[in-house]
Amino acid sequence: MQTENIPFMAGIYIHIPFCASRCIYCAFYSSTHAEWQEAYVDALCREMSMRADYLQDAPLETVYLGGGTPSQLSITCLHRLFNHLYTKVYKGCCPTEITMECNPDDVTPEWVSALRELSVNRVSMGAQTFDDRRLRFLHRRHTAAEVFRAVERLRAADINHINIDLMFGFPDETREDWTEDIDRALALNIEHLSAYCLAYEEGTPLYHLREQGRVKELDEEVSRSMYETLIDRMTAAGYEHYEISNFARPGHHSLHNANYWNATPYIGLGASAHSYDGASRQWNISDTQRYIASIAEGIVPAERETLDADTRYNDLVTTALRTARGIYLPSLCADRRNYLMQNARRHIENGLLAVEADRLLLTRQGLFVSDTVMSDLIYID
Repeated sequence: MQTENIPFMAGIYIHIPFCASRCIYCAFYSSTHAEWQEAYVDALCREMSMRADYLQDAPLETVYLGGGTPSQLSITCLHRLFNHLYTKVYKGCCPTEITMECNPDDVTPEWVSALRELSVNRVSMGAQTFDDRRLRFLHRRHTAAEVFRAVERLRAADINHINIDLMFGFPDETREDWTEDIDRALALNIEHLSAYCLAYEEGTPLYHLREQGRVKELDEEVSRSMYETLIDRMTAAGYEHYEISNFARPGHHSLHNANYWNATPYIGLGASAHSYDGASRQWNISDTQRYIASIAEGIVPAERETLDADTRYNDLVTTALRTARGIYLPSLCADRRNYLMQNARRHIENGLLAVEADRLLLTRQGLFVSDTVMSDLIYID
């Protein structure tokens, strides 16, 4: 994997749970009740004010609207939310990076114009695949043609930091099919690409289809060859492979997502949103109506966990090791460093891990079995 020096910036994550319909693979918290939008945005603004001191005046340089489908939020609600954000949190200033997730079919001229007015400078679009048949299988609302049209509209509005999400490992997908998807994404000349193997998360419709024998999960070796193809084609095209699932042109890494991988504090607002202040984690309830009602009563409906040394170490292993930067060994106390290296030794000997410039890194071979490697490195009392 390749890397560059990424500045670590505290940020705000805002969860927008609304979706027009649910995709069969999605395990994230979402709601199809669009009629709750106005009350939900009011609650977000209240929570923003209630938790103004959560990060103790740390500069909040990134904003990320995720979901759900943030592009389903009405333009009126978007303006209300951003007006509160800019006046109450940023006090007239503008964050370094503002990302909005979207569905391609929501990228209308009116919506793009609103992004320009609100100073959104990064868009993350769920393309998933350029095969319309597979899009229908996933229950996606858009078509492949709408992805290309959306990118054109964003470019015309001078939004020049675009990420596209792709999936591979569909039932019966071939390596040639996947290569075509990658090449069509590259033809868009996007700045960033995130790619994930189709996952059968328990409780999702896709999981039930597999359990019923109605779909068959792709062979693991085929999925692995697809991931290898992804790495080869993206790096050959000049993209830096800076995290297991993420590729970017130089200077276009996701600053906000780096918070999660590098233990940088962030605040999460909205139903199901998570926060981290360096000493603890907390997460809001995954229920839109109960979230709205609780905030109206002046109570943030959240659970909190204080992080001990063991948990912080394990978090480091399962986040930093995902990145091209790896784990900086001098940052660990002697006992933790010795424990880590003792358990890493056999993976180093087998070519799955390497030590370079005081950093423990996954090798290319190690990327394919990263979960297994990480599980061997975490601390179990």
